Amino acid sequence: MTTAHETMIRGMLRSYPADLGHVDREAIARCIEACVACAQSCTACADACLSEVRVADLAKCVRTDLDCADVCETTGRVLSRHTGYDAQLTRAQLTACVAACKACGDECGRHAEMHEHCRICADACRRCEEACRELLAALG
Repeated sequence: MTTAHETMIRGMLRSYPADLGHVDREAIARCIEACVACAQSCTACADACLSEVRVADLAKCVRTDLDCADVCETTGRVLSRHTGYDAQLTRAQLTACVAACKACGDECGRHAEMHEHCRICADACRRCEEACRELLAALG
C-alpha cells in the first residue's frame, strides 16, 4: 500500500530536472521513507517513555530515541537534496544514521517486552538501519 507521503517522495525524485546519474532513485526513496518513519517513531517513543510510571528506568531510551530522531530527520533532508551532490557527505550522514538506528534499536529492544511503543520503535529503527545500509551499498 503506497501512502501519499511515499508517492510525494517518488514524485519529487522523478521530477528533479537535472540528471541524477546512476543513482538508484528507488533506494533513495526507500531510505528517505524509512528515515521519516523512524524519526516519527522515535519521537513518539520518547514521549511515551516519559509517560511511563518508571520513567527513570527509560532515561537512556529517551536519549537514544531523541538522538536517533534528529539524525534520521537530518538524513532524510540530506537525501532530498541533489544539487551540488557531495558523495562523501552523503556517505558520512548515512553511516551516522546506521549507527544511531542501531543504538536506538538495541536500546528500545531491551524494553520491547515491557513496552509496546519500544517494540514498534525498535522495528522502525531496524528498517531504517537496513535502508541506509542498502543505499550505502548502492552508492558504492
